[in-house]
Amino acid sequence: MILANVFCLFFFLGTGADPVVSAKSNHCLDAAKACNLNDNCKKLRSSYISICNREISPTERCNRRKCHKALRQFFDRVPSKYTYRMLFCSCQDQACAERRRQTILPSCSYEDKEKPNCLDLRGVCRTDHLCRSRLADFHANCRASYQTVTSCPADNYQACLGSYAGMIGFDMTPNYVDSSPTGIVVSPWCSCRGSGNMEEECEKFLRDFTENPCLRNAIQAFGNGTDVNVSPKGPSFQATQAPRVEKTPSLPDDLSDSTSLGTSVITTCTSVQEQGLKANNSKELSMCFTELTTNIIPGSSKVIKPNSGPSRARPSAALTVLSVLMLKLAL
Repeated sequence: MILANVFCLFFFLGTGADPVVSAKSNHCLDAAKACNLNDNCKKLRSSYISICNREISPTERCNRRKCHKALRQFFDRVPSKYTYRMLFCSCQDQACAERRRQTILPSCSYEDKEKPNCLDLRGVCRTDHLCRSRLADFHANCRASYQTVTSCPADNYQACLGSYAGMIGFDMTPNYVDSSPTGIVVSPWCSCRGSGNMEEECEKFLRDFTENPCLRNAIQAFGNGTDVNVSPKGPSFQATQAPRVEKTPSLPDDLSDSTSLGTSVITTCTSVQEQGLKANNSKELSMCFTELTTNIIPGSSKVIKPNSGPSRARPSAALTVLSVLMLKLAL
């Protein structure tokens, strides 16, 4: 037993692993380490941490405007495989959850001395075209949909998480309200106190964050790694197309397919092939169609000029001669 314990201790010391930590790994810490291994992620993360922690005066903790700008650059320029892991990591203990809450340096980017009214905060956001656009995206992509499995529009977790992350770095910045490892509640830094007759609208707006099943499910699914097969697949709409028909010689527009073709038409069209002419298909078809319209359509003014010389007799003349001879024989 003693040897076994010594072996286990040697194993953990040799690998640098802490038995207590290994039992409950801190996914948020792992996400921060992964970010530090990427030059771009490390650079922009260090930048916003430095700016958001820089105290200006005893009464002013930081330059909030610059902090917001640095945060927007981080979430806009770093791939989501790094930023999402830091922002939506799953936690089993309070220490991990507190690290997750501190991802955006809330003392500068999120919290303030007093909580403003949520409708006032929304009004300020709407005066800025970019904040207004991001808020509209959030409402479109994270609105609760009870007609889908995930409660998200089109079962699209990724769109909701992207819209949520896109709001960080504005006065409307959302964040985790506490360090609860499992009870995920997020909200902008605001309340509905002093809403007057607009209190119902204010509460409804606030619930879009605090009691939003789509947003909550999306965050939990990403942290648990269960969103892999849920991200939407583009609809496989196929345009309705008419069946492809091989191009075949067609009759002139003024003739029907059911027109009864006389012997003269067949003779005229086949005579071109019998004479072994080297004309291309379009010329042959043109010749056939020209004679077809001349022989069938009454009153046609087209004149047919035989190409095979005097020996090529017109079928109509041959029929006339044959009829005369048969009449004489009968007499």
